[in-house]
Amino acid sequence: MSPTAPPTGPSSASSNRVVQKLQTLVRIPTVSYPDPDLVDTASFAGFVEELAAQFPLLHEHLDLTRIDTAAKTQGLLFHWRGASAEKPVVLMAHIDVVPVEGDWRYPAFSGELADGSIWGRGTLDDKGALVAICEAVELLLEQGHTPAQDVWLSFGCDEEVFGEAAEKAVEELRGRGVRPWVVVDEGGAIAHQALPGVRTPIGVIGVTEKGVTSLELTVEGPGGHASTPAHLAPTARLARAITRLDDAPMPPRMPAPTIEMFRRIAPHAPLPMRPLMSQAWRLGPVLPRALVLAGPETAAMTRTTFAITTLSGSPALNVIAARATAGVNIRIMIGDSVETVLEHVRIAIDDKEVAINVIEANEPSPVSPMTSDDPGFGLLEATNGEVFPDAATAPYVMMAATDARHFTAICDRVYRFSPFRMTKAQRESIHSYDEHVEVDTFIDGVRWYRRLIERLPR
Repeated sequence: MSPTAPPTGPSSASSNRVVQKLQTLVRIPTVSYPDPDLVDTASFAGFVEELAAQFPLLHEHLDLTRIDTAAKTQGLLFHWRGASAEKPVVLMAHIDVVPVEGDWRYPAFSGELADGSIWGRGTLDDKGALVAICEAVELLLEQGHTPAQDVWLSFGCDEEVFGEAAEKAVEELRGRGVRPWVVVDEGGAIAHQALPGVRTPIGVIGVTEKGVTSLELTVEGPGGHASTPAHLAPTARLARAITRLDDAPMPPRMPAPTIEMFRRIAPHAPLPMRPLMSQAWRLGPVLPRALVLAGPETAAMTRTTFAITTLSGSPALNVIAARATAGVNIRIMIGDSVETVLEHVRIAIDDKEVAINVIEANEPSPVSPMTSDDPGFGLLEATNGEVFPDAATAPYVMMAATDARHFTAICDRVYRFSPFRMTKAQRESIHSYDEHVEVDTFIDGVRWYRRLIERLPR
């Protein structure tokens, strides 16, 4: 099929088929936990078995390498041999999901089909993409299609806990001498209500992602009975440190992907905003400050962020804690580094009695090409144009972490994009409650992956 051919998608019968496949796989609770002893390995094994049942042609025609992990779960690395191995492509997704929290409209692992949507944990993050990829491959195999280039499918099993499966998949590819031309993992989406005043949906493609670094702040001191509290006991001193850090955000700025994003979005913005967005690179600190004021989602686009996520202290109400701790999750913007961020934390807290322990440290990812004339980014942009003609495509800085960060070691074009329409409420449901994907946009996601494979260069 030529690159200019109209997009083709599943028939009504096959649409119902793939919806049922997603429902079936959402119902398997493949929940990841940092503690391997808490992981239900039977659910993960059941998912792998069910995946084979749902996609028989994929498993018959593609070579499968199983990636073992310490948690005794398995990532999957499929190899679809193409007409050429010169420009191999990797399509990624992950099997695991986060634990369920909140009050759900429908049970989180029900895969309920209601109100034109499929409901359940993983529909957006990330079983929806995984099933869409597999269905696109299955449909092409039914037609006897051979891709122009080798296609690899890398499905991690521990992405939600920053696990090892993706890193091991990279080592497997490196050992085989495979250097991918393009990698596509989860990330951006066809985002509706992406920016204040912008009605056009934006196909945001993550060309980099923030680094994830986690700290533990610890204060120790004499405990004792709550009837005789001392000044600045461990919990109070820790609270002061947290407040100081919360009151000292890192300065906002506009990295190159954000400037390019605004340049592309400018024609779709309200008239008064167009000059500001199209000339973002000339405005210095004005636009970043405006984005900070617009809310947490846009503020996170401009700077390194700090989130206090865990707290622990005394085991009882009438006992003064001898040790108090707080966990800090940091998302490091490109242009900053682990070293500069740690220095900022030390200066902000300004208390030698507060120990700062680094739990994990990851630098921001390299920036992938983001212009239309780049063949890799251009491929994604052209596919968006076919499947989502009403959307404008733009690069952006991915604020969450993905398995894709490991693939930057062997690939210069690593992109983060999930080809689904998402409202602001849907984006907020990821890792929260009432996660769901509309049936129509899920089918569009299948079409997107299919067209991407069909458009691979010869």
